Amino acid sequence: METARELQLQTGERREPKSNGEDPVVDVDNHDLQHPRTRSYKWLIRVAAYIVFLLSGQSAATLLGRLYYDKGGNSKWMATFVQSAGFPILIPLLIFNTPVFSNSNRPTSTRSPTKPKLSSLALLYLAFGLLLTGDNLMYSYGLLYLPVSTYSILCATQLAFNALFSFFLNSQKFTPFILNSLVLLTVSASLLAVHSDSDTTKTSRAKYVIGFLCTPGASATYSLYLSLAQLSFEKVIKRETFSAVLDMQIYPSFVATCSCVVGLFLSGEWRKLGGEMKAYEEGRVSYLMSLIWTALTWQISSVGLLGLIFEVSSLFSNVISTLALPVVPILAVLFFHDKMDGIKVMAMILAIWGFISYIYQHYLDDAESRKDEANVTEVSGGTAEMC
Repeated sequence: METARELQLQTGERREPKSNGEDPVVDVDNHDLQHPRTRSYKWLIRVAAYIVFLLSGQSAATLLGRLYYDKGGNSKWMATFVQSAGFPILIPLLIFNTPVFSNSNRPTSTRSPTKPKLSSLALLYLAFGLLLTGDNLMYSYGLLYLPVSTYSILCATQLAFNALFSFFLNSQKFTPFILNSLVLLTVSASLLAVHSDSDTTKTSRAKYVIGFLCTPGASATYSLYLSLAQLSFEKVIKRETFSAVLDMQIYPSFVATCSCVVGLFLSGEWRKLGGEMKAYEEGRVSYLMSLIWTALTWQISSVGLLGLIFEVSSLFSNVISTLALPVVPILAVLFFHDKMDGIKVMAMILAIWGFISYIYQHYLDDAESRKDEANVTEVSGGTAEMC
């Protein structure tokens, strides 16, 4: 029979160990153990909501970012700034703590988790904020200096980096279905990128090299961030609430936003923003609205991303994020009148196939964990009767 720790890795449920290192004693009268389907349905609702947040937010933010550059935007620090500056819209959610996202239905142990020190949390959020600043800036350089096709191919390396970090930091197990999913999603993104007809960006050799180095560097940094965020939820924060997800988004975003403001002034780009706004093809109002909505959609995407890390794993959140890559061209057909051809349709089919493969593996893991959990409940019930 698997240990509670192994069950935890499969199901995403976290139980605090006793001080003597033994597995916790689970209350056999807990409502969740008697009615596992109730817990499962609420978990599915949360995961489905996070997936919608991630896919819709990332797709919209990508399209708006494309609109910003296509219509005359050119500020690297402004493009970096909007990726984190929308965090204030999450504060009402933190205050009211929407009940549907709470994890009150998870099994509880007889021992309450120890709250982390304020200094530890502050250091954690500061480190994540600075990490996000550097990551977002590298993405901005890559998108500015590289052709879209080259940029997309290099971004597809994110899954490989995340798989590597998840293996070493998060004890991620690789099965044939997961490997199949990673291969299919990577091929889908690469196929779409190779077929891209947007290679119109012309830059100097030096800038091209900078963009070429920054983009895989950003992919690796972002993958490291995902794995470290999952590790922080398990080892440092230890709070199984939706507010923990919001905290992980709000405070690092605040640090990243402040860092971007400093960078905007130190680089001198703030002096050019007025002229950029006047020269924007769609006008000043459209310029401001594109930046505002880009900031908001990135926050929606980030909440979905962190929520999936919290509920499942960093690798799963990255798979869902990669699924959005073929979705963007579909939306581009509607909003930018791009052409839809057989290559894009094939990329979409491969992405959906890879997504289903990964979901099926989680279905198998969930079925096995339910069986083992039922055995644990029976053993616990027998022990209680003997006492």
